[in-house]
Amino acid sequence: MQRWAARPVYTGFVWKDYEMRKGFTRKPQPDAPAAPVKNYITPSGLERLKDEHRFLLTRERPAVTEVVAWAASNGDRSENADYQYGKRRLRQIDGRIRFLTKRIETAEVVDPEARRAGQAATRAFFGATVRFANAAGAERVVSIVGTDEIDLSRNHISWVSPLARALMKSAAGDSVVLQLPGGTEYLTVLEVCYQRISVEPFREPPGSEASAKGLPRRR
Repeated sequence: MQRWAARPVYTGFVWKDYEMRKGFTRKPQPDAPAAPVKNYITPSGLERLKDEHRFLLTRERPAVTEVVAWAASNGDRSENADYQYGKRRLRQIDGRIRFLTKRIETAEVVDPEARRAGQAATRAFFGATVRFANAAGAERVVSIVGTDEIDLSRNHISWVSPLARALMKSAAGDSVVLQLPGGTEYLTVLEVCYQRISVEPFREPPGSEASAKGLPRRR
Protein backbone atom coordinates (compact mmCIF):
# COMPACT_ATOMS: atom_id res chain seq x y z
CA MET A 1 0.00 0.00 0.00
CA GLN A 2 1.37 3.40 -0.92
CA ARG A 3 2.29 5.66 1.97
CA TRP A 4 0.84 9.13 1.49
CA ALA A 5 2.67 12.24 2.61
CA ALA A 6 0.83 15.14 4.21
CA ARG A 7 -0.28 17.80 1.74
CA PRO A 8 0.04 21.59 2.15
CA VAL A 9 -2.83 23.49 3.68
CA TYR A 10 -5.58 24.05 1.14
CA THR A 11 -7.00 27.55 1.43
CA GLY A 12 -10.36 26.62 -0.06
CA PHE A 13 -11.16 24.12 2.68
CA VAL A 14 -11.13 24.31 6.45
CA TRP A 15 -8.41 21.80 7.30
CA LYS A 16 -7.93 22.82 10.90
CA ASP A 17 -8.73 20.05 13.37
CA TYR A 18 -11.36 21.56 15.63
CA GLU A 19 -11.05 19.85 19.00
CA MET A 20 -14.09 19.16 21.09
CA ARG A 21 -15.70 22.27 22.51
CA LYS A 22 -18.92 22.81 24.40
CA GLY A 23 -20.78 23.08 21.14
CA PHE A 24 -19.75 19.55 20.18
CA THR A 25 -20.59 17.84 23.46
CA ARG A 26 -23.95 16.57 24.56
CA LYS A 27 -24.76 17.62 28.09
CA PRO A 28 -25.74 14.71 30.34
CA GLN A 29 -29.06 14.68 32.10
CA PRO A 30 -28.92 16.00 35.70
CA ASP A 31 -29.30 12.50 37.11
CA ALA A 32 -26.90 10.89 34.62
CA PRO A 33 -23.17 11.55 35.17
CA ALA A 34 -21.04 11.96 32.06
CA ALA A 35 -19.39 8.74 30.95
CA PRO A 36 -15.59 8.80 31.32
CA VAL A 37 -13.70 9.20 28.05
CA LYS A 38 -11.33 6.37 27.21
CA ASN A 39 -7.67 7.33 27.36
CA TYR A 40 -6.51 5.73 24.11
CA ILE A 41 -2.90 6.36 23.13
CA THR A 42 -0.29 4.94 20.74
CA PRO A 43 2.88 3.24 22.08
CA SER A 44 5.11 6.15 21.05
CA GLY A 45 2.68 8.64 22.60
CA LEU A 46 2.78 6.82 25.92
CA GLU A 47 6.57 6.72 25.80
CA ARG A 48 6.65 10.49 25.38
CA LEU A 49 4.47 10.97 28.47
CA LYS A 50 6.73 8.64 30.46
CA ASP A 51 9.85 10.49 29.32
CA GLU A 52 8.40 13.84 30.42
CA HIS A 53 7.26 12.35 33.74
CA ARG A 54 10.73 10.91 34.35
CA PHE A 55 12.40 14.22 33.50
CA LEU A 56 10.20 16.25 35.86
CA LEU A 57 10.43 13.76 38.71
CA THR A 58 14.13 12.90 38.61
CA ARG A 59 15.78 16.01 37.15
CA GLU A 60 13.70 19.17 37.02
CA ARG A 61 12.01 18.92 40.42
CA PRO A 62 15.26 18.18 42.32
CA ALA A 63 16.97 21.08 40.52
CA VAL A 64 14.19 23.54 41.40
CA THR A 65 14.06 22.24 44.98
CA GLU A 66 17.75 23.03 45.27
CA VAL A 67 17.12 26.60 44.08
CA VAL A 68 14.30 27.04 46.59
CA ALA A 69 16.49 25.76 49.43
CA TRP A 70 19.29 28.14 48.44
CA ALA A 71 16.90 31.09 48.15
CA ALA A 72 15.31 30.31 51.52
CA SER A 73 18.71 30.64 53.17
CA ASN A 74 19.12 34.19 51.88
CA GLY A 75 16.82 36.00 54.29
CA ASP A 76 13.29 37.36 54.11
CA ARG A 77 11.30 34.97 51.95
CA SER A 78 8.43 37.43 51.40
CA GLU A 79 10.71 39.70 49.35
CA ASN A 80 12.87 36.98 47.87
CA ALA A 81 12.06 36.73 44.13
CA ASP A 82 14.10 33.54 43.66
CA TYR A 83 12.24 31.86 46.50
CA GLN A 84 8.79 32.98 45.31
CA TYR A 85 9.51 31.93 41.74
CA GLY A 86 10.92 28.59 42.87
CA LYS A 87 7.88 27.78 44.99
CA ARG A 88 5.55 28.71 42.15
CA ARG A 89 7.56 26.57 39.76
CA LEU A 90 7.42 23.63 42.16
CA ARG A 91 3.63 23.87 42.29
CA GLN A 92 3.50 23.84 38.50
CA ILE A 93 5.82 20.84 38.31
CA ASP A 94 3.87 18.91 40.94
CA GLY A 95 0.62 19.62 39.13
CA ARG A 96 2.07 18.39 35.85
CA ILE A 97 3.50 15.28 37.52
CA ARG A 98 0.08 14.44 38.97
CA PHE A 99 -1.54 14.94 35.57
CA LEU A 100 1.02 12.77 33.78
CA THR A 101 0.80 10.06 36.45
CA LYS A 102 -2.96 9.82 35.99
CA ARG A 103 -2.71 9.79 32.19
CA ILE A 104 -0.07 7.06 32.26
CA GLU A 105 -2.01 4.94 34.75
CA THR A 106 -5.26 5.15 32.76
CA ALA A 107 -3.69 4.79 29.31
CA GLU A 108 -5.18 2.18 26.98
CA VAL A 109 -2.45 1.51 24.42
CA VAL A 110 -3.51 0.77 20.84
CA ASP A 111 -0.72 -0.10 18.42
CA PRO A 112 -1.48 1.08 14.85
CA GLU A 113 0.88 -1.62 13.53
CA ALA A 114 -0.92 -4.49 15.29
CA ARG A 115 -2.45 -7.11 13.00
CA ARG A 116 -6.13 -6.53 12.23
CA ALA A 117 -8.73 -8.72 10.59
CA GLY A 118 -12.02 -8.09 8.83
CA GLN A 119 -13.50 -4.60 8.98
CA ALA A 120 -10.97 -3.57 11.63
CA ALA A 121 -8.30 -3.67 8.91
CA THR A 122 -10.20 -1.68 6.28
CA ARG A 123 -12.23 0.83 8.28
CA ALA A 124 -11.04 3.88 10.20
CA PHE A 125 -10.69 3.40 13.94
CA PHE A 126 -8.19 4.70 16.49
CA GLY A 127 -4.68 4.55 15.04
CA ALA A 128 -5.79 4.72 11.42
CA THR A 129 -4.17 6.92 8.81
CA VAL A 130 -6.85 8.21 6.46
CA ARG A 131 -6.55 9.89 3.07
CA PHE A 132 -9.63 11.80 1.97
CA ALA A 133 -10.77 14.59 -0.33
CA ASN A 134 -13.25 17.42 -0.02
CA ALA A 135 -15.90 18.34 -2.56
CA ALA A 136 -13.37 20.40 -4.55
CA GLY A 137 -11.05 17.41 -4.86
CA ALA A 138 -8.36 18.70 -2.48
CA GLU A 139 -6.80 15.83 -0.54
CA ARG A 140 -5.51 15.53 2.99
CA VAL A 141 -4.01 12.74 5.11
CA VAL A 142 -4.58 12.53 8.86
CA SER A 143 -3.68 10.04 11.58
CA ILE A 144 -6.17 9.45 14.40
CA VAL A 145 -4.40 9.52 17.77
CA GLY A 146 -5.01 10.15 21.47
CA THR A 147 -5.82 13.48 23.07
CA ASP A 148 -2.26 13.69 24.45
CA GLU A 149 -0.76 13.22 20.97
CA ILE A 150 -2.40 16.00 18.95
CA ASP A 151 0.10 17.56 16.55
CA LEU A 152 -1.46 19.47 13.68
CA SER A 153 1.95 20.07 12.12
CA ARG A 154 2.10 16.29 11.58
CA ASN A 155 -1.64 15.96 10.83
CA HIS A 156 -2.21 14.00 14.02
CA ILE A 157 -5.79 14.62 15.16
CA SER A 158 -7.58 13.59 18.34
CA TRP A 159 -9.94 10.64 18.07
CA VAL A 160 -12.62 12.75 19.80
CA SER A 161 -12.33 15.67 17.36
CA PRO A 162 -15.20 16.35 14.94
CA LEU A 163 -13.05 15.37 11.95
CA ALA A 164 -12.03 12.04 13.47
CA ARG A 165 -15.62 11.32 14.53
CA ALA A 166 -16.79 12.00 10.98
CA LEU A 167 -14.18 9.61 9.58
CA MET A 168 -14.66 6.91 12.22
CA LYS A 169 -15.77 3.51 10.83
CA SER A 170 -15.50 4.74 7.24
CA ALA A 171 -13.75 2.78 4.48
CA ALA A 172 -12.30 3.67 1.09
CA GLY A 173 -15.09 4.90 -1.19
CA ASP A 174 -17.36 6.09 1.63
CA SER A 175 -18.73 9.61 1.81
CA VAL A 176 -18.90 11.31 5.20
CA VAL A 177 -20.30 14.58 6.48
CA LEU A 178 -18.21 16.90 8.65
CA GLN A 179 -20.13 19.46 10.69
CA LEU A 180 -18.08 22.53 11.61
CA PRO A 181 -18.97 25.93 13.10
CA GLY A 182 -18.44 27.46 9.67
CA GLY A 183 -20.71 25.03 7.84
CA THR A 184 -20.94 21.50 6.48
CA GLU A 185 -18.21 19.76 4.48
CA TYR A 186 -18.69 16.61 2.41
CA LEU A 187 -15.67 14.33 2.32
CA THR A 188 -14.83 11.24 0.30
CA VAL A 189 -12.59 8.65 1.93
CA LEU A 190 -9.89 7.52 -0.51
CA GLU A 191 -7.75 5.21 1.61
CA VAL A 192 -7.58 3.79 5.12
CA CYS A 193 -4.41 2.11 6.35
CA TYR A 194 -2.64 1.23 9.57
CA GLN A 195 1.03 2.06 9.85
CA ARG A 196 3.49 3.40 12.38
CA ILE A 197 2.54 6.86 13.67
CA SER A 198 5.67 8.79 14.55
CA VAL A 199 5.00 11.01 17.57
CA GLU A 200 7.37 13.89 18.31
CA PRO A 201 9.54 12.63 21.20
CA PHE A 202 9.83 14.57 24.43
CA ARG A 203 12.81 16.90 24.55
CA GLU A 204 14.03 18.69 27.63
CA PRO A 205 13.12 22.40 27.48
CA PRO A 206 16.28 24.49 26.87
CA GLY A 207 15.32 26.85 29.71
CA SER A 208 14.81 24.14 32.32
CA GLU A 209 16.55 24.38 35.67
CA ALA A 210 18.05 20.93 35.22
CA SER A 211 19.64 21.94 31.92
CA ALA A 212 20.96 25.18 33.43
CA LYS A 213 22.65 23.25 36.22
CA GLY A 214 24.02 20.66 33.81
CA LEU A 215 22.60 17.78 35.81
CA PRO A 216 23.31 14.35 34.33
CA ARG A 217 20.44 12.51 32.73
CA ARG A 218 18.91 9.76 34.83
CA ARG A 219 17.37 6.54 33.62
